[in-house]
Amino acid sequence: MAHVVIALGSNLNNPHHQLQEAAAFLEVISKSEIKKSFIYKSEPVGPSDKEFLNGVISIETSLPAEELFEKLKTQEKKQGRPSRYPKWTARTIDLDIITYDNLVIETDNLIIPHQEYTKRLFVLLPLKDVFPNWKDPVSAQHVDTLIEQAPDLEIDKTTLNW
Repeated sequence: MAHVVIALGSNLNNPHHQLQEAAAFLEVISKSEIKKSFIYKSEPVGPSDKEFLNGVISIETSLPAEELFEKLKTQEKKQGRPSRYPKWTARTIDLDIITYDNLVIETDNLIIPHQEYTKRLFVLLPLKDVFPNWKDPVSAQHVDTLIEQAPDLEIDKTTLNW
């Protein structure tokens, strides 16, 4: 059974609902109760002009990493995300595997840990909610250190529920 951390983000078509729909999907594919962060509102990174809602969910799965990745891409498409899209633009839902059992995986389609997560407060702050003692599987840096080193970003914890 693999322990997996997935980051979620949305800023189109009722972002709160998009996160809730993705969370329900993750609950179905998880082999144990999922762990959810608070939901955060953050400024966009890149050309989008709409704020994002973001969070992190931890699941347990027996799916191999590549198969899980394909299921996440299928769910994104189901929720209205096109299969081809410009990087860092507005989106209905974004589901990124942050870690998969603390393994380092690099294939043509998949890189784990996610390459950008250590630079993203909208991933690190929710990650700390769920795992306050998190350490990066590559650098072994504590989540607090990663948060201190991440670029500034306007981000606020919301009172929204999953």
